Amino acid sequence: MLQSGALQNLGLILVVYYTGWILYARWLHPLARFPGPPLASISRLWVILHVARGNAVAEQRELHRKYGAIVRIAPNELIINDARSLKTIYGFNSGFTKTDFYLPFRSPFARYPDHFSAIDEQLHAKRRRIVNQMYSMTKVLQAEKYVDNCMDHLLEKFEELAQQGATIDFYQWARMYAYDVVGEFFFGRPFGLLQKGHDFLGYTTATDFLIPVMAVAGVMPSYVRSLFMLGGLIFSRTRKAFKALEQLAHAADVAVEERMDNTKKIDGLPWHPDLLSRVFEIYYREGEALDYKVIDVKMEAFGAFFGGSDTTAISMASIIFYILRDREIYGKVLDEIDTATSKGALSVPHIAYREAVKLPFLSACIKEAMRVHPSTGLTLPRLTPKEGSLISGYRVPGGARIGANAVIVQSDKSVFGGDADEFRPERWLHSGADGLAQYSLQFGAGSRTCMGKHIAMCEIYKVIPQILRTYHLELDSPVKPSLRTTDYWFHKPIDLNLKLRRREVRCPN
Repeated sequence: MLQSGALQNLGLILVVYYTGWILYARWLHPLARFPGPPLASISRLWVILHVARGNAVAEQRELHRKYGAIVRIAPNELIINDARSLKTIYGFNSGFTKTDFYLPFRSPFARYPDHFSAIDEQLHAKRRRIVNQMYSMTKVLQAEKYVDNCMDHLLEKFEELAQQGATIDFYQWARMYAYDVVGEFFFGRPFGLLQKGHDFLGYTTATDFLIPVMAVAGVMPSYVRSLFMLGGLIFSRTRKAFKALEQLAHAADVAVEERMDNTKKIDGLPWHPDLLSRVFEIYYREGEALDYKVIDVKMEAFGAFFGGSDTTAISMASIIFYILRDREIYGKVLDEIDTATSKGALSVPHIAYREAVKLPFLSACIKEAMRVHPSTGLTLPRLTPKEGSLISGYRVPGGARIGANAVIVQSDKSVFGGDADEFRPERWLHSGADGLAQYSLQFGAGSRTCMGKHIAMCEIYKVIPQILRTYHLELDSPVKPSLRTTDYWFHKPIDLNLKLRRREVRCPN
């Protein structure tokens, strides 16, 4: 009897508590005046299901259409579609900081938080300064020949497939190319995915398992994550995700240990002209003074494995898709590339980065494709400073989560015009168009801009015109208005199938 009474009392307490919470969250909470789905205002369950469905871009478009510029997607979280607010939230010295959403993405052996998942802005700035210079475009272009090596492997495979009359999944080949470039740039040799013609090391498979689990964990309350991870071990997909994480961490560990064991040294420094050597140079010269240890070298390598490939491959896939979708645009790009080649402005056999960036229409297509189809498809959440902030005309209180989805905000009609949902490269050719770049989240923004940006742009500007110059490409379906995607973290294309055949390169006279 006593036990029954205790249960009744507990039940009553829970009813009173949750009734009180619902009343507070819906009508008294500092974010109560912002509209959104009713469930989202009282529980993070809504946003967890939202991310788990893998269709965030389409769902957030509908949310903004229904509720307006600022939408409440969790009791203490908002999303915006106002591109002019990006500087307020993501700009230098904005006072906004990363939320704990990023913590599940952290390296499993990190001594200090890695550049992506660090939420302490001062610590992030301090650790980033140690390696930032080695990712400059000047340093990247010193290793440009590495991209040429991988491009040769890619074109050799395309040659074989063209002769067979095969249809290719371009995104999968772009991923293998991007991973091999990371191998060349960072470790002095490709991983061999292109030569094998498939992901024999399991790297792309690893990220496919990892990203959905990490993204779902990221939007959970911090006190639930551990239970989610432990409980998830009963599911094969979660077990595979943990195994994939171990695999990537082990690969980074092996690469660093190999370099330490086998590298020839001159005056105590490695001689290989790749990024790992530059990291080791920092370690050998200033490691003690900067508190930079071998484990930090391994973490830099892990970051290259984890973050340097899929984003670039997604950009390559979207650029190719949008160029091919419109035969007039495709013709203009080919004419620009062929004309520049015939005049000697584009080298043969390898196009140089500094040559490709001078092609105005190609550059416009690259910028426009990355605008309409950026690499990430989720909100980039930040915490407002304690004093709060004025965002899109609304006063948002301190400690609230708020962020923008790159796909959504980069189609803001008030900035990009009434045709913002359309792929129109010409918008980047008008006077003052360079100012549109400030409304992009393709590589993040402010102090959290992706350090690998220059590597990605070097790859893209070299490989896209090289492929278009060498092969005639055609979508497998004549009418394909948009790319099918999944949106866990990456805005990942599905089934970008192309037909290809050889073209004749118009060499200079």
